[in-house]
Amino acid sequence: MSQDFSREKRLLTPRHFKAVFDSPTGKVPGKNLLLLARNNDLDHPRLGLVIGKKSVKLSVERNRLKRLMRESFRLHQDSLVGWDIVIVARKGLGDVENPELIQHFGKLWKRLARNKPVPAVKTETVGVDSPDA
Repeated sequence: MSQDFSREKRLLTPRHFKAVFDSPTGKVPGKNLLLLARNNDLDHPRLGLVIGKKSVKLSVERNRLKRLMRESFRLHQDSLVGWDIVIVARKGLGDVENPELIQHFGKLWKRLARNKPVPAVKTETVGVDSPDA
């Protein structure tokens, strides 16, 4: 898988975000943020970011956080295949230094990858009531 962050690897429409918010299959709380995830049945993960002015006041800080989140996602996306992920920032996230954030995101991605549900495998049972029997 390529390590890019192209358009196809982003949640772009309100409908995509709503699907994750309405029924997340994975939820990983972190320090000053919440990571919500939902299965997407695609061969790549997608990322959406929610960083409001109420959570992080300065636009410089919001943009710094977005850059770090996107870069961390880009580097860990191989282990996140099949997820639609939304990161919701909370108060105080803008005060965290870059090295600490990078380390924190690495841990969050690992926790989310561990929560990946195994896809259901359809098995056919041949029983007495089966027309093939």
